[in-house]
Amino acid sequence: MKLNQFIPFFDTTARDWSTEARFLRWLTFVWLMLGFMVMCSASFPAGIQEFNNGWHYPIRQTINLVIGMVFFNIIVHSPLKRMLNIAHWGVLIFLALIFATRLPGVGTSVNGAARWIPIGPFLLQPSEFIKPFLVLQSARIFGQWDNLTWRTRLTWLGIFCVVLFAILLQPNLSTTALCGITIWLIALAAGLPMYYMSMTAGGGLLLATISITFREYQRKRVMSFLNPWNDAQGDGYQLTQSLMAVGSGKLLGSGFGQSQQKMGFLPIQYTDFIYAIFAEEFGLIGGIFLLTLMIAYASLALWISTKAKTNIYRLIAIGIMVLIVGQAMLNIGVATGALPTTGLPFPMWSYGGSSLWSSLISAAILIRVARENTEAEIVDMGDRSPRRQRVLDFPGRKARRR
Repeated sequence: MKLNQFIPFFDTTARDWSTEARFLRWLTFVWLMLGFMVMCSASFPAGIQEFNNGWHYPIRQTINLVIGMVFFNIIVHSPLKRMLNIAHWGVLIFLALIFATRLPGVGTSVNGAARWIPIGPFLLQPSEFIKPFLVLQSARIFGQWDNLTWRTRLTWLGIFCVVLFAILLQPNLSTTALCGITIWLIALAAGLPMYYMSMTAGGGLLLATISITFREYQRKRVMSFLNPWNDAQGDGYQLTQSLMAVGSGKLLGSGFGQSQQKMGFLPIQYTDFIYAIFAEEFGLIGGIFLLTLMIAYASLALWISTKAKTNIYRLIAIGIMVLIVGQAMLNIGVATGALPTTGLPFPMWSYGGSSLWSSLISAAILIRVARENTEAEIVDMGDRSPRRQRVLDFPGRKARRR
């Protein structure tokens, strides 16, 4: 891999990519740059108040962005088979790190949630990094479901359940729900029997209900979501301030950098509620532009899935689309009062290294699927014989062929 391939705008090899891969690459950069601009605006007052330097958060996010682009460019230039071959290790390693966040002296708690592990100047959030590996491994399992032994099936279904349980213990209900929904939709797209899918969906809803019932802060969030104005200075404060920001944007917005709610009124305005600041500064027109961008991204991802050379690649494209666009929609739903308040960041927008790196890795995987779709078409032109999909082997076990 050449040095210039690490720098997106100097990567001349992109000219040889498929139209879908190049368009998706530029959509990712537009999404990323727009988010960075909004994050700079949203975090500036907080930087002045906390560090007497309004550029504190933008500078740190720039460092995160540079590191993330290294991950991004390595993946888009590497065969997807390599990622698939290490997907199971990624799931297991980050699962162990998720449990490690609960250990005294290892994990760090922020706002009562033990989700981070300090590594030098960075805070690593394993529940963010595990997301793309969950997509890869669940696509790998469900994409060849009929060719696997029941032992392998049950083993990985059990591991997926342990992952969701571990994230829920942090506690992090929103990420648990996102990961669960993503795995479930991948299984649905793979064509698993509806009986199993219905039972799994019911179990997920039951687990969420139990979590909300026994965790007081989650129960308060649900109650404040139902009527935030009833306690606008208490449990409903975040949501009411977010709604005020979104509503004050009107048609054209207040202008870039002119948000009033970021001036100490709306908490965590540069992470979980960054969309509210965007809506205030860019108004309805900005919201429509963002919605168009998300629809274009989702549509292109689905188009890529229809051209995938294997069933596993098709499921990967669907899973990444759900992970990125679905998470963005959930974040917007929270900011606009359509969903209860959660701690789910906006992909490639919210401040934080783990979230940004995870999103860029996911986007790079999707671009890689698009690239290999075209490469497969070129190879197949000279071979008209029907292809048999290769079954990926699992460490320590051999998959059974039909």
